Amino acid sequence: MADIPDAMIPGPGVAVANRAMITVCAIGATLLQSLDQTIANVALPYMQGSFSASYDEITWVLTSYITAAAIMTAPVGWLALRFGRKPLYIGCILGFTLASMLCGAAQTLEQMVAFRLLQGMFSAALVPLSQATLLDIYPHERRGFAMAIWGVGVMIGPIMGPTLGGFLTEAYNWRFVFYINLPFGLLAAFGLLTFLPQTQGLVRLRFDWLGFTLLTAGIGALQMMLDRGQDQDWFTAREIVVEAVIAGLGLYLAVVHIVCARQPLIRPDLFKDINFTAGLVMMFAIGTLLVSSLALMTPWLQVMSQYPVATAGLVMAPRGLGNLCTIMLSGRLATRIDARYLVGTGLVLICLSFWRMTGWTPDVSSHDIIIAIIIQGAGLGLVFTPLQVLAFATLSPMLRTEGASLFSLLRNIGAAIGVSVTSAMLARNTQAMHEIIGASVTPFNRALNAVIQSSGRLDPVTDRGAAVLDRMINQQAQIVAYANDYKLLILTTLPALLMLMLMRQPPRTVPR
Repeated sequence: MADIPDAMIPGPGVAVANRAMITVCAIGATLLQSLDQTIANVALPYMQGSFSASYDEITWVLTSYITAAAIMTAPVGWLALRFGRKPLYIGCILGFTLASMLCGAAQTLEQMVAFRLLQGMFSAALVPLSQATLLDIYPHERRGFAMAIWGVGVMIGPIMGPTLGGFLTEAYNWRFVFYINLPFGLLAAFGLLTFLPQTQGLVRLRFDWLGFTLLTAGIGALQMMLDRGQDQDWFTAREIVVEAVIAGLGLYLAVVHIVCARQPLIRPDLFKDINFTAGLVMMFAIGTLLVSSLALMTPWLQVMSQYPVATAGLVMAPRGLGNLCTIMLSGRLATRIDARYLVGTGLVLICLSFWRMTGWTPDVSSHDIIIAIIIQGAGLGLVFTPLQVLAFATLSPMLRTEGASLFSLLRNIGAAIGVSVTSAMLARNTQAMHEIIGASVTPFNRALNAVIQSSGRLDPVTDRGAAVLDRMINQQAQIVAYANDYKLLILTTLPALLMLMLMRQPPRTVPR
């Protein structure tokens, strides 16, 4: 495959002169994409009423966006080569903005799902193009700073999404969840059109349709299996089995095709860089806990600890604060000290936060919760920016756009797997522990009989007593199930430390 003609290597020119404006526009485009991953979640009940849809039907509003974005992430590198980075970047922003307006104007569920598919397709390129652009316009010694501010855009979107979506839905209408993208999308596109250097594509560049088809089948089937698995009771349903077979076969054949084809969609040269390959594995591991930890924490606060929705949001806010602080700090340190130490410290802090959470009960104090989630947010911030610096430090500039798209793809797949696995384990472990604990509720349990005699509230013979006992047993079962999920996340995080042994610290200065 030909070299990338539009690799913007820092030097005395327009790219450096307009670096600040390009950075602002790139971060804006990143924020647009990351915000839309979660901003529509709180508006789903209102959409469900507008479209007279069932719960299963309305979840397609989320699933269609995620699936389309995952599928279209892989060919971003080829598209940047073929059409040039600048035309592709601006086209995707304008397409995303137009699709957002169509989503806001949708009158039926079918229209909404179709427009969300379109929105997801255009959004796929925004994050990798933003990352590759910032890596190109900043010299090596400032890439830590560049990845830090880019990481802020990636991380703050999912944090702000539910809050902003809830405000717009309550104050105006759920349609404004999508209309809000119009001014920011137009500003970002205009800024990039004005300040980003012009780039040319390669007219005679063959598209790898076979590789794209295999990846599309594998990723699409995997995403469907993960989204539908819990509702269909996983592998007891024929649908899930078929999707698993298609996913496994599609991804396996895609890997074989990448290795054997003359001009594959994803160039195998990417995987010859040990830093990048190890970084991909670590990003997948981080992706599994990035969203799943939030997905576990929210119902714990609202259901187990009985926090109101607004209070739960305030209690979780320090996670984002700790994250943003360490992202900016690690950005300044990543090129001054060995970035592997920062990543290792971050992984240890993440494991420490999950270890503290394994001891939580419904009576845990807000102070203990806030300390744990601040530690977790700080750990994620220490990992995210230095990992990007390490992974891309030794990668050829010609491969950066493809590499950035693969990083986004692995992070998204990891997030989907993490949420599905932790949710399934929580449900199954709760059911299993309920059965185990409930087995001890018998007339032969002397301790229970003593409590029943002292308080008639727990007498299982009465309807009220049976209901109270069942509620207590279910609560205890959920406590154990949550603890098991947090232990699983620890076991997912710790092996990522081994990848650091394969990575090497790049030289302080790189000849350009």
